[in-house]
Amino acid sequence: MTAKEMAEILDGREYGDEMTQGEELEARKSGLVVVFGYSDDGVELDGAIYDEVSCYDGGGFYVTKDRVWSGPDCGNDRCEFYQAAKKEAKLITAIWCDPESGASWSYKTDIPHETFNIYEDGELFCIGIVFSIDDL
Repeated sequence: MTAKEMAEILDGREYGDEMTQGEELEARKSGLVVVFGYSDDGVELDGAIYDEVSCYDGGGFYVTKDRVWSGPDCGNDRCEFYQAAKKEAKLITAIWCDPESGASWSYKTDIPHETFNIYEDGELFCIGIVFSIDDL
């Protein structure tokens, strides 16, 4: 399955019912990562990467094939190990209350990706993304 095909399947889903277990398994087998928002402070990653990131009021987080993180493990932004890790990772920026789309959550990244919409009670809640883990 491609990122585009997965995004087409997920497009139009309702908040809380974003993915079935079968779709999560298919994403994992296909090497796809699905990113979408939940609540007012979280980002969910499903598929080839399974994790969640706290992004209260939005923020950035980094992904590699092996891990997801939002800040330095050493507690210091200038730490040489953190700076080296950032160079090997891709940044995803979670935007809370996106003024352009009106969505509660949307994402910006340089990773090639496809988008899909999640709704809550008929209102646009999230513009999620799907990408291939091979693009990391």
